[in-house]
Amino acid sequence: METTAEQTKPRARSEGLVVQVLSDEVLIYDLERDKAHCLNQTAAIVWKNCDGSSSVSDLAQILSKESGLPADEDVVWLALDQLSRARLLPNTSKPSEGKKSITRREVMRRIGLSAVVAIPLVTSIVAPLTIQAATCIPNGGGCSTGQQCCSGICNLGSCAGGPGADPGGGDKPKSGGGRVGRRQ
Repeated sequence: METTAEQTKPRARSEGLVVQVLSDEVLIYDLERDKAHCLNQTAAIVWKNCDGSSSVSDLAQILSKESGLPADEDVVWLALDQLSRARLLPNTSKPSEGKKSITRREVMRRIGLSAVVAIPLVTSIVAPLTIQAATCIPNGGGCSTGQQCCSGICNLGSCAGGPGADPGGGDKPKSGGGRVGRRQ
């Protein structure tokens, strides 16, 4: 059976997500996958209106009205594809068999470079687990950047001590008992 734009009524995932709405984007943290997603205005409008009752053509009209920019079903399909890849939609139908998936480049050609801001964009990053974010490498441990070291200093692939630390590994200053310098 062929799925048409009118039959597809996507529903956004809502469980296991922490959502923060900002002025022109939406930040979503996926608790199940430890991923953070940033939706630009276009992707956010599509996502928040995926209520299971709006068709792709309805979403295109809503997008055009809310953004004030040209939007057609191809823009909505592109947004749905990105949202689905980010697993923010449980299961989304693809465009009908006779119509292949559309790329951002093709959408930009159709709506013009002046409307690049209308291109939906979902950016995702993997968030570290709490223990990974709070752990640092002690002095002498292998490192590649200072941010990994408890001291904040990575020297030649090894975490170095902080201010006042002994280069030999101890934390106490060496006691020499006298002045260092030339003899008189």
